[in-house]
Amino acid sequence: MRQNFIFTSESVSEGHPDKVCDRISDEIVDLVYKEAKKAGMDPWHVRVACETLTTTNRVVIAGEVRVPDSLLKKDKDGNVLSEPNGNPLINPSKFRSAARRAIRAIGYEQDGFHWKTARIDVLLHGQSADIAQGVDNASDKQGEEGAGDQGIMFGYACSETPDLMPAPLYYSHKILELLAAARHKGEGDAGKLGPDAKSQVTVRYVDGRPSEATQIVLSTQHIDPNWDNKKVRTVVEPYIREALSSGGLSIADDCNWYINPTGKFVIGGPDGDAGLTGRKIIVDTYGGAAPHGGGAFSGKDTTKVDRSAAYAARYLAKNVVAAKLADRCTIQLSYAIGVAQPLSVYVDLHGTGKVTEDAVEKAVRDVMDLSPSGIRRHLDLNKPIYARTAAYGHFGRKAGRDGSFSWEKTDLVKALKEAVAA
Repeated sequence: MRQNFIFTSESVSEGHPDKVCDRISDEIVDLVYKEAKKAGMDPWHVRVACETLTTTNRVVIAGEVRVPDSLLKKDKDGNVLSEPNGNPLINPSKFRSAARRAIRAIGYEQDGFHWKTARIDVLLHGQSADIAQGVDNASDKQGEEGAGDQGIMFGYACSETPDLMPAPLYYSHKILELLAAARHKGEGDAGKLGPDAKSQVTVRYVDGRPSEATQIVLSTQHIDPNWDNKKVRTVVEPYIREALSSGGLSIADDCNWYINPTGKFVIGGPDGDAGLTGRKIIVDTYGGAAPHGGGAFSGKDTTKVDRSAAYAARYLAKNVVAAKLADRCTIQLSYAIGVAQPLSVYVDLHGTGKVTEDAVEKAVRDVMDLSPSGIRRHLDLNKPIYARTAAYGHFGRKAGRDGSFSWEKTDLVKALKEAVAA
């Protein structure tokens, strides 16, 4: 394991075109859960997969929403009514309203992308019966739900930051979070920044620990067309310094600052660049410091193991590090469509383990049911908690009283210690 090296990660703001799409998709997931509860439906049987496309004053929402067959509305001959009339949870008007609220909350009120005037097309329909049957009945366990797809998912944790996240990503997120908070509050000139922004931090590691920032990159939209990059730097530099100092990272004396390096950045968001759900999966996870299975999270309910199993893998890896069984931990889970239990569990402690990888692999299976339904039960995922995950990462966040970010808890520490000692 290398001890002295330089590593870089990036983040993007809530107003980045792809993040606007992630936010809208997750608002739809939350809305479906809320509407199901209002209708007295069991959330275990509700499914949604929502993709969003944005461009200049245009939003397209596509995907699937599923309810149990018994709840579909049928005509007198028993045929399901055409959508949206046949599916009680497909409500284009409410979906459009949810999208407008999300765009407004992010802060888009510009000519080329405005929450009030953007055209919003809703193309959601029912889920494929072929996919549904595999999820409804797992082939390896009677009465259990199977995974919604095949795939591999990774979880990671390390002792570099208080949230057990890689330092370059941690600080990249922190910069944009502070700037967004200042923009929303209207703090001085920071209130004149636009919603669209990207950050990037390069960190020098010494003896395996983050030591100092050597390169800082920030590109941020600004409302005043007369601002140049020097003016932008005077506005954003205090927030960048605050973000880095909050976690104790120093700035190298010879650090290079690249603030709006191309110059003016007035046209931003979907008006400047089209956005799609699921295009920022490295920003969403570990900033490149750990592997990624390739599946996006936003817009998916948690029968989709792309989301739920990635949350479970992070949860387990974080608890392994919190239990001081290792300083770094990567966990891979793999699934097959229609099969409940993971096909494999792989652990890598990167040479930092106080116990063997074999012991941890056995322990994680002992302390948690890793079937899709087991993960949903353990982390209490069947609820509208996902819009908040759409920006600044799905990991390294504080668990909320509403059940959000439950996968960031470290409540398995004792169980893991006992399991590896058994």
